Amino acid sequence: MKTEQLQTQKIAASIHLVRSHKVMLDTDLARMYGVETKYLKRQVNRNRERFPSDFMFTLRKHEVMRLRCQIGTLDRLGRGKHTKYLPYVFTEHGILMLSSVLNSPRAVQVNIAITRAFVRLREILSTNKDLAHKFLELERRVGDHDDAIRNIILTIRKMLDQPSKPKGPIGFHP
Repeated sequence: MKTEQLQTQKIAASIHLVRSHKVMLDTDLARMYGVETKYLKRQVNRNRERFPSDFMFTLRKHEVMRLRCQIGTLDRLGRGKHTKYLPYVFTEHGILMLSSVLNSPRAVQVNIAITRAFVRLREILSTNKDLAHKFLELERRVGDHDDAIRNIILTIRKMLDQPSKPKGPIGFHP
């Protein structure tokens, strides 16, 4: 179970947010599938009808630069410092489609692991939404208390700020 959890964490670290989609880079997927990136791209290009724009898209140059800043240099991605071709990124549905295009036992196993990682990510996000909703409720409840506490503090300050009556001399004076 621990190795599966570690693998899920490793896959989750490869998921990026681009154009409000959770995606994975072609180089990361090729490494997981145990194939070269150019082979993966060739298979995708041969089966282009299986990859509509909501399954896969090509990054723009500024998006590549932004990702480079987020995850390090392109050398880490298995690319040189200067890329000739812009990378493909695949959404969850595109990754599922890759298993039919690559058609190997390893592709099936990798897809299962990636699907589990996406499901786990969705569970975590759902938990965070529930937590955010509970915080909002708590904030509403405490909001009324804040006003009451603020009024008490203001009243105390007014009492402290009131000028005191001049005091007479200490002791008995007939």
